[in-house]
Amino acid sequence: ESQVYFLDSQEPSNKRVRPLAKVSSLVNLISPSKNGAVRRFGQTIQSMSLRGGDSKSPGMSLKAGSKTAGPTPTKRRNSTLWSETLDVHQKSTFSTKEIKRQEAIHELYRGEQDLIEDLQLARKAYHDPMLKLSIMTEEELAHIFGDLDAYIPLHEDLLMKLMEGTGPDGTVAQIGQIVIDWLPGLNAYKGYCSNQLAAKALLDQKKLDRRVQDFLQRCLESPFSRKLDLWSFLDIPRSRLVKYPLLLREILRHTPPDHPDVTSLERAITIIQEILSDINVRKGESECQYYIDKLEYLDDKQRDPLIDNCKTLLCHGELRNKSGSRLHVFLFSELLVLTRPVTRNDRSCFQVYRQPIPVLDLALEDLQDGEIRMGGSFRGAFTNGEKAKNVFRVSSLDPSHGQSHTLHVNDVYHKQQWLNCLRTAMAQQQGAPPRVQQGEAVRAKRRSSTVSGFMCLPMCKQLLLHKHKT
Repeated sequence: ESQVYFLDSQEPSNKRVRPLAKVSSLVNLISPSKNGAVRRFGQTIQSMSLRGGDSKSPGMSLKAGSKTAGPTPTKRRNSTLWSETLDVHQKSTFSTKEIKRQEAIHELYRGEQDLIEDLQLARKAYHDPMLKLSIMTEEELAHIFGDLDAYIPLHEDLLMKLMEGTGPDGTVAQIGQIVIDWLPGLNAYKGYCSNQLAAKALLDQKKLDRRVQDFLQRCLESPFSRKLDLWSFLDIPRSRLVKYPLLLREILRHTPPDHPDVTSLERAITIIQEILSDINVRKGESECQYYIDKLEYLDDKQRDPLIDNCKTLLCHGELRNKSGSRLHVFLFSELLVLTRPVTRNDRSCFQVYRQPIPVLDLALEDLQDGEIRMGGSFRGAFTNGEKAKNVFRVSSLDPSHGQSHTLHVNDVYHKQQWLNCLRTAMAQQQGAPPRVQQGEAVRAKRRSSTVSGFMCLPMCKQLLLHKHKT
């Protein structure tokens, strides 16, 4: 099944994470995407839905002698509403509007409590035992967990300020300024979020170790995990960050227009959006460099100097070329790079295929279904010479390159995502509006080669989302 990575403003739920074969986790960003998966992330940390991955690993089994009793009851969290803490008389003294406002504030408060509990749990139930049992080295754990528990005081500080701002009647009269004073501390998460891609890659690599598999499986089956895997806990800070604007907007929505808190809440929303934007930029640059470092060149001529200018990875993913070969394609802000996924000394990397094409010289042709015949077979998708669907062609306008690659995508949706990102990149470099496809077909009718798959990142995603809204 194809996977698309959209904005995810939800925190991990208490419900069991289904052990799907393909999940929206960064493991799919490290190893080549399969089945034409469209991958989008980059400029929005909301786009990183990194759940799943630890549960039900192939070949994993419990030690002999373990009982196969019924499922262990999952630990449940307190979900008491603010209004449920009031007696009938107290509740009657508040308007419906005020009760909803306080409920929204209480949700922010309770979420901080849950976050602190999860950060502590990640350290005590996962990090410390794995270190003590020598399941992973201290350096490996530091790379995966980062400074996770160092953020606990930051969130405890917000809890303390909210408690101090609570009146005798249990209400928080004004929360806006409290949040404004606290929000700058979230800049501390820049490094953590930027490291998530590399951290997830290392965790996935370590999960090939049977001892790591066994430990994580036992944790997953324990009540404390709430059926969440380790990465769900490590990803909680990111999912919490993207939820702050939603929580603040919900409080503002239930705040009367003439309330003195309105201006402060609006300012707080602006501040958190600016902080998230800064984190997104830092994370996008980190992801871009991560994949640039994984490129492997057959000779020095393949290394286009433009690669050193690339700060944004717009999209990437696995495609198939005209002969049916798998290629992993990267669309950087300055270059289109076709590669073959390879493994070197247990390290996944991408061997550059042909010469990278500068986006400035890129031509794009949207091929109609049945317009061309594909040689070979895409794993039985069609027989030799069958007319192909969901195909597009990229080529270089530079005669010295003489390149043309006919690329196959699994379905029309993912094909459109590829086309959107390519057109956006070309518009930025070539100075044409994104919707203008002037000369697309004429310029692109050159040679053929092929590819299929995809993953859209930072700038491209932001522009596409904006375009969709308008």
